[in-house]
Amino acid sequence: MKIALLNGSPKYKNSSSEILLADLKSCILEAAKTAENACRETDILEITLHHDNVPPEIIQKLESADAWVFSCPLYVDGLPGHLLSCLLQLDSVLRKKELPKTRKIFIYGIVNCGFYEGIQAKTALEILKNWCAKTGLVYGGGIGVGGGGGLSMMSSPKPEKGPKAPIIKKLRAMADRMLRQEASENHYVSVAFPRFLYKMAAQMGWRQQIRANGKRAKDL
Repeated sequence: MKIALLNGSPKYKNSSSEILLADLKSCILEAAKTAENACRETDILEITLHHDNVPPEIIQKLESADAWVFSCPLYVDGLPGHLLSCLLQLDSVLRKKELPKTRKIFIYGIVNCGFYEGIQAKTALEILKNWCAKTGLVYGGGIGVGGGGGLSMMSSPKPEKGPKAPIIKKLRAMADRMLRQEASENHYVSVAFPRFLYKMAAQMGWRQQIRANGKRAKDL
């Protein structure tokens, strides 16, 4: 089975989208070792979509994949503009290709947001679901991740026991469904971190950034 992990963040490095895909990759490799999935050879493609077009060589790789996973940040209750452009391009390419009816490509989504509540990503995941319906691909479900702004500071040798534990649980479930080529409804999750502390940490981060740019906290 070939799985394409697509990083749809405009950030070139250290994005929450990248972190979530790295966690998902670990979950996929872990799930592939179970007795139920042991007979399935798993090939993982890691692709970045930082611009508003998909290069031909990437499209060729995607056409051979059984599942695509889009990971991106929430932008104004939707998907980043450059990623929307990529989706429109892929829609056009796939319509011209006219994939055989027996060929099923499953699409999964992971949308992280700075809001504490993962449900804030609901509309963005619905956009991805509607795109699948229009393009003729199978929507396999998605995960809305709250507290995405703090993921880069939540590294742990045992992520299943730290603040990311609820997220890892959802990613493991997605990985298992992916290997079995199954679909589900969207799921929403937040970091296992008190809401008020998350807000305090966010405020501190904003103040540090504004001082680093030569401004004062009151300019916020």
